[in-house]
Amino acid sequence: MVYRIVKYGDPVLERPAQPVREFDTPELHRLVEDMFESMYAARGVGLAAPQIGISRRIAVIDPSGGEDPSRRIVLINPEIVAVEGVQMAEEGCLSIPGFHEPVRRGKRVTVRAQDLRGEFFQITGEDLLARAFEHETDHLNGRLFLVHLSALKRDLIRRKIRKLIKAGEW
Repeated sequence: MVYRIVKYGDPVLERPAQPVREFDTPELHRLVEDMFESMYAARGVGLAAPQIGISRRIAVIDPSGGEDPSRRIVLINPEIVAVEGVQMAEEGCLSIPGFHEPVRRGKRVTVRAQDLRGEFFQITGEDLLARAFEHETDHLNGRLFLVHLSALKRDLIRRKIRKLIKAGEW
């Protein structure tokens, strides 16, 4: 099932998501598959459960955009444990469509998370994957990429979104 992506302004995006405590259930497996399907339909690289209105600490990432199933990553209850180096690149968000800005992120990021069975694992990514780890973990902590922008840039984007809302286009 393809979920509708929740847009900026919805309170679920700005509060920390609840930890997952039950693993290896049919419901959890179905939710993760639906999240991948929703992410691919929106042409994203990553998707956090709050972005579909579900306050759970689950994120899915596929830097191949669905081209290579072996690159699919499921992060449940993830925590960033190491960040090395710096990269600056344009970043966007499925929950803030149409807006892209340069954001400073780690060049190499290590995450500790649980898989669908509840088993802990660590994974390290560089470049786009490192950016996705930080971006999706931010979502699970109730933070949007806008917090990484200057106050001026953030206010400008918020004003544009308010105009889009007023015009019924958001």
